[in-house]
Amino acid sequence: MIVKPKRLQKGDTVGVIAPASPPNQENLRRSLFFLEELGLKVKLGRHIEKEFGYLAGKDLDRLEDVHEMFEDKKVKAIICAGGGYGTARIASLIDYDLIRKNPKIFWGYSDITFLHTAIYQRTGLVTFHGPMLASDIGKEDADPLSKQLFNQLFDPISIDYNEQISPLEIMIHGNVSGTLIGGNLSLLTSTLGTPFEIDTKGKLLLIEEINEEPRSMDRMLNQLYMAGKLRDVAGILVGYMNHCIPNRKQTLTLDEVLNDYIKLVNKPALKGFKIGHCSPHISVPLGVTATMNTYEKQVMVEPGIQ
Repeated sequence: MIVKPKRLQKGDTVGVIAPASPPNQENLRRSLFFLEELGLKVKLGRHIEKEFGYLAGKDLDRLEDVHEMFEDKKVKAIICAGGGYGTARIASLIDYDLIRKNPKIFWGYSDITFLHTAIYQRTGLVTFHGPMLASDIGKEDADPLSKQLFNQLFDPISIDYNEQISPLEIMIHGNVSGTLIGGNLSLLTSTLGTPFEIDTKGKLLLIEEINEEPRSMDRMLNQLYMAGKLRDVAGILVGYMNHCIPNRKQTLTLDEVLNDYIKLVNKPALKGFKIGHCSPHISVPLGVTATMNTYEKQVMVEPGIQ
């Protein structure tokens, strides 16, 4: 059963956590002004300033912040400060019954992909793939459109992605609907063989990536293909591939790698979405129905809130 979280109201409190790597604290502080401009109050995770190597505190610290924000009835949404690495380390420790009993907005991307997948598959809760506070919104050159799309948390608006936002390339023609899932390719691949292995059957799969050369992209796509995850999809949305360039002379291009697997899958596919590690970053709900029409170069995503 799909569960849409309740919409935000002016004056609501949002929780801010760092479930992966330590966020840039200066950017984080700057981003809090943005939340206040939206008419929101902020509750910071108790461990948000902690550092433990490449992690924002020890696993139990980050887990505690996740649980506390879902448990607090005053907190109406949870927005992640940043990504990096670490969410998979706490996925098996999360109390999903707690989340199921306290459904609320959960927002982030990149390493947060693992939590998006785990939460949706264990609870049916719709979550949001969108720019994060310290990583994106708190930067001095944060894009206005990235900020504007936070409005979908207040009003149940559909996302109409067409070429007015960015040029889209048709990879395989088709008109298809399905539940939108996905996110960062590395994190999706890392779910395989775990209790949180991504279920792609009949779904529209969104993929995006950063700092992976074509050979690594090939490896991950091949693993998803051999595991049947690419063959099971209804369609594919290829998001932004940031700095996914070769560091060797003898190589395939990223386009060649992507085209190989899209042709193997032979399901409707569009490429060029400004979703992922990019600016602007178009935020979309995951777990809702989306419709892709390659002939019109358009994807319609239904609202993620009720």
